[in-house]
Amino acid sequence: MTVPGPQTSARQSSLRANNLALVARTVCASARPLSRADVAAATSMTRTTATRLADELVAAGVLGEIEPAGGGRRGRPATPLVPGSRLAALGLQVNAGFLAVRVIDLRGRVVAEALEHADLVDSDPAGALARLGTLAARVLGGLPGELRLVGAGLALPGIVAVGDDTLLRAPNLGWSGVRPADLLDPAAVAGLPLRVGNEANLAARTVAEVAPGRPGPFADFVYLSGEIGIGGAAVVGGAVMTGRHGWAGEIGHVCADPAGPACRCGSTGCLETYAGRDALLAAAGLPAASTPAHLAELAAAGDARARAAVTAAAQALGVALAGVINVLDIPTVVLGGHLAQVADLLRPELAGRLRARVLSARWTPPAIHAAPDHPAAGATGAAYRELAAVLTDPVRWLG
Repeated sequence: MTVPGPQTSARQSSLRANNLALVARTVCASARPLSRADVAAATSMTRTTATRLADELVAAGVLGEIEPAGGGRRGRPATPLVPGSRLAALGLQVNAGFLAVRVIDLRGRVVAEALEHADLVDSDPAGALARLGTLAARVLGGLPGELRLVGAGLALPGIVAVGDDTLLRAPNLGWSGVRPADLLDPAAVAGLPLRVGNEANLAARTVAEVAPGRPGPFADFVYLSGEIGIGGAAVVGGAVMTGRHGWAGEIGHVCADPAGPACRCGSTGCLETYAGRDALLAAAGLPAASTPAHLAELAAAGDARARAAVTAAAQALGVALAGVINVLDIPTVVLGGHLAQVADLLRPELAGRLRARVLSARWTPPAIHAAPDHPAAGATGAAYRELAAVLTDPVRWLG
C-alpha cells in the first residue's frame, strides 16, 4: 500500500480548491439557475464530483438553492443553484459631490445603502472620511445578523498606489498622499482590511459585470466616468487595464487642446475642462447646482449656449477618445455619470468626430453606449471587486 506523500496531498488540495472555484464561477456567471447536472456538463466534471463540490459551496453560503420551477415532467425536479445570499461586501465611495456606502451580496443585490450629497472639493480628508465612517456605521448597524461581510473597498477619484492603498493625488478633492485606512474608524469597515481603488476603474466593473462574476454585454470597451471631472478605464476581456503602477485610464487629463483652459491638475486644455460636469454647465451659462438633465432639456429646446456647450464637449471627447481607440483598438465607448445623462445629445457630434479621427472607423465604426444609471457606481464596483475574491478562492469561506 502506497501512502500519499506531502506533494501528492498538496496537489489534491490544489485540485479541490481549483474545482471549487470553477463550480462557484460557473454558477455565478450563468444568467439562469443551473442544476448540479448542468454544472457537471459545463465543467466536464463527473456528476458525483460536481454534486459534492456544490453541496460544500451551498453549506458555506457561496452558492444557494431555490425552489425548482414546475415543468410538468415526471420524477423529482433538480434543485437549481444560484449565487449565495449570505456573503456580501462593503463598497464605499468618496466623490467631489457625495459620499456613498453600499453592501452588495453575491447575487448582485443591494442589501443596504446610503448616499449623502456633500461639497467635498478642496475638503479636509480626515473630516470627509469621518463623515463617510459615520455613514458606513449606520448602514452596517442595520444589516441582517446572518450576513457575512467578506471585504471592504473604497473608490476614490484620483491616482491610487495599489500596493499600499494610498491616494497619491485627487485634484478635484484637493487631496494628496492620503492613506484612508489610517483615517477611518475600523468599525466603519467592520474591522476588515480596506482596499482602495480608482473610482473609474471600479465603476467600469459595473459595466463589465452585471453581477459579481456574471459578464456584462461588453467585454472590451473604454469607459468614461463623468462627475465634476472625468475618469476613465480601458477594459479588455472583461478586466480593467490598470497599467504598471495601477494608474492607467486618466483620460480626463488627456489634452484636447494645448491652448485650452487651465485644469486643476496643473495642465491646460484637459478633456475635463470641456466635458467635466461643472465645465459643461458653466459653458452653458448654468449654475453649478444645475443638473445635466436640465442642460439636456435646454439643448433639446434649441438653447444656443447649451447646444454650443454640448458641441464643444463632444468635440473634445472626440479628440481624446480617438487617440485612445487608435492606440488600443477598443472601438466601444461607454459613457457613465453625467455623460450618460447627455449621451443622446453628445452622440451625433461625437460619432462624427470619431469616424473622422479613428483610422479603423472605415471597417469598424466606434460604438457609443450609455452606462446604466448607478448613483454610486464606484462603490458598487468596489464591492464587486471584494466579492470576486470569493469566487477566486472559495475555500477561505468554507467551514
